[in-house]
Amino acid sequence: MSENRPDPRLAVSRCCGAAAPAGVTRRDFIATSGAAGVLSLAGCTASLVADQADAGAAPPRKPLVVKPVLTYDVPNRRKQTSWRNWGGIHTPEAATEEVARIQGELGKITAGADFPLEILPVAALRGANEVANVADLAQADAVVIYAAGGGQNIFDAIVKTGKPVIIFIRHRSGPVSLWYEIISPRYLHQHGDQLASKGVDNNDVVIDSLDDLAWRLRALTGLKNTLGLKILAVGGAAGWSKIDKPAPEYAREKFQFDIVDVKYPDLKKLIVAAREDARVVQSAKDRAAAYLKGDVSLETEKVFVENAFLLEQVFRAMMDQAGTRAITVNNCMGTIMPIAETTACLTLSLLNDAGYLAFCESDFVVIPSGVLLTAISNKPQFLNDPTYPHHGIVTIAHCTGPRRMNGKDAERARIVTHFESDYGAAPKVEMKKGTVCTNIIPDFGFKKYFGFRGEIADAPFLPICRDQVDVAYKIPDEKIALNMPGFHWEFCYGDYLKEFGYALKKTGIGWECLG
Repeated sequence: MSENRPDPRLAVSRCCGAAAPAGVTRRDFIATSGAAGVLSLAGCTASLVADQADAGAAPPRKPLVVKPVLTYDVPNRRKQTSWRNWGGIHTPEAATEEVARIQGELGKITAGADFPLEILPVAALRGANEVANVADLAQADAVVIYAAGGGQNIFDAIVKTGKPVIIFIRHRSGPVSLWYEIISPRYLHQHGDQLASKGVDNNDVVIDSLDDLAWRLRALTGLKNTLGLKILAVGGAAGWSKIDKPAPEYAREKFQFDIVDVKYPDLKKLIVAAREDARVVQSAKDRAAAYLKGDVSLETEKVFVENAFLLEQVFRAMMDQAGTRAITVNNCMGTIMPIAETTACLTLSLLNDAGYLAFCESDFVVIPSGVLLTAISNKPQFLNDPTYPHHGIVTIAHCTGPRRMNGKDAERARIVTHFESDYGAAPKVEMKKGTVCTNIIPDFGFKKYFGFRGEIADAPFLPICRDQVDVAYKIPDEKIALNMPGFHWEFCYGDYLKEFGYALKKTGIGWECLG
């Protein structure tokens, strides 16, 4: 397709850098949105690239810092009248026992968590005026209120800090809580028939279950590691949409992304310098050789794989310099190929396997959902093109699939060419049949996302993007077809729909789980 000529048809193929939607020129499609930072590669040398050969995994996720707060009251007995509320904690001694119980339970969650978690000491409060005296509240990312008793003014004072709040209420896990009775009419509904509380809703209430508390903390850990993310955009930021504002602007607004452009001429200079460094070239060859000795079959030229490893070291060095673990590549169907002398497909796959956040197409419609999904699951995301759902199956495909989809073990793969160009190196990952998977459908306008749980039915090898999965589901086909806004989807191993929806709503974006 010509650079500026509108394509009157919907694109038949929709992989990396495929045709823009009808009536949208290629230049419009890839346009950046407003002021973005630009990364100078002046300090990114071949020596820094060489150092990446033994860099290992990406930096880990930041821990969620949680402040537990016990609310209770100490009533005085009065003759011939009601003098206490419901609940089993009405003395300082009972509150001390509850603090110990809370610490023990949170210790169990921390010990078994598959996400980083830091628990601050429990604060026991009897009134809203005491909230200001909680010295370490400012350090917390989230607050868990153990609502044994006390008035809602304590809740209000904590919610006003702007931190996410979870309200934990006891029925049978310990002394029954006052708020087991009144959390809905008194606080959530504010004595009315509709939800009226600000900053807290039904999804933030947990009764007894440590598992229910843990998955919410996992979700908030993902949110913390998503909001404010710095991400390098090689060739600029873009988005598969043309609505009221460009997708990168929405990504900055809803997720506070710090999008930093990397200019292709600067990248070319760095790659040329890296190729002139014998250490970089040799380490790329050595790493490629080790990779090909694994459970893979080579079905393209070996030099494409070696160049992909060299490009991976270059990208690592750029992210190291910028202080981030996230990168995306624009114009990955054409511009990068003559510069890197390979495709970015295998390079992005390698980075995702190492724990980085690496995306093709620079599509900021879908990238935020991929960042959040990975930050929650700690498993690689697979950005993909969906097809039309039919007979309980939808095929998803792209050329950048990670191999360590469960976060640990590398799946068997064929290393082939990128489909549309028949050039370079791309993995055809044999994703495991029967694996439960999460599928996220973001919309162009950042108003409402959809998601559903599926199961891998097959990993075929059709003449489409190389990484292919037939996802089976137990939902009416029409229900999915009617709820497919946007374009690209995100996919990962495991079921993280609860966590994703819980975290997403904190950004102001709506959510619906289709099943």
